[in-house]
Amino acid sequence: MVLEEHIYFWLLAIVPVLLLLLIAALIWKKRKQSQFADKDLLKKLSPNQSVFKTILKIVVLCLAIACLTIALVNPKIGTKLETVKREGVDVVFAIDVSKSMLAEDVAPNRLEKSQQLVTQIINSLASDRVGIIAYAGSAFPQLPITTDYASAKMFLQNMNTDMLSSQGTAINEAIQLAKTYYNDDEQTNRVLFIISDGEDHEGDSVNIAEEASEEGIRIFTIGVGTTKGGRIPIKRNGVVLNYKKDQNDQTVITRLQEETLKDIAKEANGEYIYNNITKETVEKVTEILQNMDKKEFEAKQFADFKDQFQWFLGFGIFFLVLEVFLLERRTSWLKKLNLFNEKQID
Repeated sequence: MVLEEHIYFWLLAIVPVLLLLLIAALIWKKRKQSQFADKDLLKKLSPNQSVFKTILKIVVLCLAIACLTIALVNPKIGTKLETVKREGVDVVFAIDVSKSMLAEDVAPNRLEKSQQLVTQIINSLASDRVGIIAYAGSAFPQLPITTDYASAKMFLQNMNTDMLSSQGTAINEAIQLAKTYYNDDEQTNRVLFIISDGEDHEGDSVNIAEEASEEGIRIFTIGVGTTKGGRIPIKRNGVVLNYKKDQNDQTVITRLQEETLKDIAKEANGEYIYNNITKETVEKVTEILQNMDKKEFEAKQFADFKDQFQWFLGFGIFFLVLEVFLLERRTSWLKKLNLFNEKQID
């Protein structure tokens, strides 16, 4: 399924605003009625007034707005799946999600900067396949090799420093896991991008990188952070409560370890990339990938999509008409149900 016009989802913001306005109107109405007469008199003057029907009208109106909004978004369902030949490079992104990536020496912080960077790299790809690995004290396969860029970006944005319980930075485990991503032994265009601040608590990443190079994997490292470094904030609801401290109660300063990243790239026939300007880094990565030999592979993709907006448009109109004809008076079957334990007036 694809969504043609995502921007119209903003119209759904009308629903909570409308609910607040209608609730405010009901409260105002109740207050004015109480000033006019007491409860018992009001029930005698309008015995068929239904609280349920009033709420039902509000719900139906909100459903109408939601359906019409989705109709504007125009969801489409793929109806024809085809196998196509594509040429590209298998690219795996290993992203550091350790706590040091929360340092704000680059804006907004190292992790979010990495997510923005990889998202823009994916946007610049044409027919390459991508995979994503998250690592801290251990490595976790976030997304296997795929041509589904939308899924890749969705998984990417959901990455955070709490997704792995084991803290630390084990670049070697990320490299080892990346080896399992490439399923073709004859493949020569295997690329691994390690996005990190370079902290390595295991220490044998260079040797593992050399082994990966012997298996035909080229490793490029991208440094995130500054050599000056920064503190690691501890936040709650977006508010900084404190900064991470070591065993001696000293504030931890985490710095970009460029030498580690340079050594890894050198041993794996790659290159170390560092530039705080995201656009220039993306252009550099794109150039590297474009100059590589492409491998032909088969991929399944939907070649034909059918509009589905008419269903939601129909439901939206139906709910609008229903709302118009719904009266706020109680009907006989609602009186029998007495959903809100309302007293019956003889």
